[in-house]
Amino acid sequence: MTAFPPRFFVTPKQIDAQVAAFYAAVRVHPVLGPVFAGHVDDWPAHEAKIGRFWRNAILREGVYDGSPMMAHRQAGDVRAEHFPLWLDLFDSVLQSHLPPEAAATWSHMAHRIGRALAMGVTEAQRPSGAVPVF
Repeated sequence: MTAFPPRFFVTPKQIDAQVAAFYAAVRVHPVLGPVFAGHVDDWPAHEAKIGRFWRNAILREGVYDGSPMMAHRQAGDVRAEHFPLWLDLFDSVLQSHLPPEAAATWSHMAHRIGRALAMGVTEAQRPSGAVPVF
């Protein structure tokens, strides 16, 4: 089996540092902090899982097997309006931890994922029979 090359160059150590710095910022964020705190009991385990997600998405390591869409849809209190806050915070951390090209490329990927997740939670919260809103 041939491995695919990374989507862009960052190291696993840079991914882990980004994830740790991001979640440190999330924990003190006035809106996002309480939402995450309601779902995350073990921050190191959560950060390790999300690190695997990004290593899979960026480095194509094949080390993540979760379903972010299902997790966000089933959370119940995650709203579409949380994603712009999440992305602004994520971008801020990216810009302070990575070279500009890597930060911009990762940001683009995160925004694409964020848009999909926002649409997914909106759809999950749509009353049965209501017209979809996109």
